[in-house]
Amino acid sequence: MQFFARSLEDDPNSDHWQLLEDHLKGVAELSAQFANAFKSAHWGYLAGLLHDLGKYQHEFQLKLQGERISVDHSGLGAAIAVKMDKENGFSPAFVIAGHHAGLANLVSGGTGFPTPLKERLRSSMPILSKVMRDIPPEVLPGKLPELPDFMQPDNTELQHKQRRMEFWVRFLFSALIDADRLNSEAFAQPERAQLRGGYQSIHVLSGAIDAFIQAKIARLGREDRETPVNRARAQVLKACQKTSSQQIGIFSLTVPTGGGKTLSAMSFALRHTEEHELRRVIVVIPYTSIIEQNADVYREALGSENVIEHHSSLDPVREEATYGVEITRKHALAAENWDAPVIVTTSVQFFESLFSNHPSRCRKLHNIARSVIILDEVQTLPPAFLLSILDALNELCSHYGCSVVLSTATPPALAKRERFEVGLGGVREIIPDPKSLAEQLRRVKYDWPDLDAPIADWAELAVQLAKNMQIMAVVHKRIDARTLAQHIEQITAPESVWHHCCPN
Repeated sequence: MQFFARSLEDDPNSDHWQLLEDHLKGVAELSAQFANAFKSAHWGYLAGLLHDLGKYQHEFQLKLQGERISVDHSGLGAAIAVKMDKENGFSPAFVIAGHHAGLANLVSGGTGFPTPLKERLRSSMPILSKVMRDIPPEVLPGKLPELPDFMQPDNTELQHKQRRMEFWVRFLFSALIDADRLNSEAFAQPERAQLRGGYQSIHVLSGAIDAFIQAKIARLGREDRETPVNRARAQVLKACQKTSSQQIGIFSLTVPTGGGKTLSAMSFALRHTEEHELRRVIVVIPYTSIIEQNADVYREALGSENVIEHHSSLDPVREEATYGVEITRKHALAAENWDAPVIVTTSVQFFESLFSNHPSRCRKLHNIARSVIILDEVQTLPPAFLLSILDALNELCSHYGCSVVLSTATPPALAKRERFEVGLGGVREIIPDPKSLAEQLRRVKYDWPDLDAPIADWAELAVQLAKNMQIMAVVHKRIDARTLAQHIEQITAPESVWHHCCPN
């Protein structure tokens, strides 16, 4: 009997269907390739071979032929993994059992959660012997591979070992999900698969960003190049380019607003990526307004086809009108698995994906390995999740070949130190003297009023403000802004007062 992985819609001829053995081997090879980025190729291959062994059930083949029956095909491969090794087999079992419904807990479930793994295993074990007769030996591994070095038992505390295991399982899950979906797409939707890839190399993009920056400098007159701000920007760029050859790890880029962080950080990241044979740059930004602005700059420098903007506020209609149908479709496909050289995304998208159990969210994770991650405005990281985020960043740098750039004008105290053991380890400052740079780029002088003076009413405050040629006043409530604006209008020309209510 022939066993198939999938049929084709509106094509009952099984000669055109995908053979199950071909699917398993194809997914295994792709999954191994993806997992190799975090030194787990053998485990990726194993997960690929085992993930659809449940399709060797005769009931599943009947389903492909049109029978309206429900068949659990992912639990069987998980059961085989645990049977092969009752200790280490649970890691691939989580991955295999969850490749459709999502990663489950071991024993607890509930509404909205996948069925717990142990429950899936209990229901799959009884049918093992029946199905094993039909599984070819070529797709049935004899034993589990050795754990990668960073997953070997050590003296770290149990809780940390568990977090490390959960992180690794999630990355294996990602490798399998992406491999499975790409293999299925290549078989059933080849025209869609052909749109993927085709990006410029990191070497080409690194040269492009530097050429773009130099062209901007060349357009400045000699006097403009010597202004304090442009001299400071030149220092920032030089420091970024010089530091890019350092070993992978965690870097801090402390530059005041207006110091040219956007382009200089990208120059560092692409040079660093090329130097250490990394794969991509991921720019993580808290606000969509900044994302759109920065992504536009990167697209101008690197080409719109090489920069993927991924966040919930994207407007496909506007994207298509701006970049055309083909590039918009390529962008949409790349947003699924982040296989492009430059990704610009939100903090929410990035960190929720790292801790998600959902297949679509996790699909991109393996492509984070061996990347440069620029955390822009890093001071905005949510305090409630800070310890989990720092743990993940340390793990990415220690075991997944990533470099992280903490980019900000006001650096938070995230480094590991006494009484903050969970902080980021080995943070290196890119700018040699951040304090001196801050003085060079100082644009605001704060003049605090006498705290013992009586509180001024709106009329008195309006008189003080009206003495200035230009001033911005920020108040608490909308009615306060309206009242103050009305008082100023009574003193000066009404058309010179701009009253704006911020929606936030």
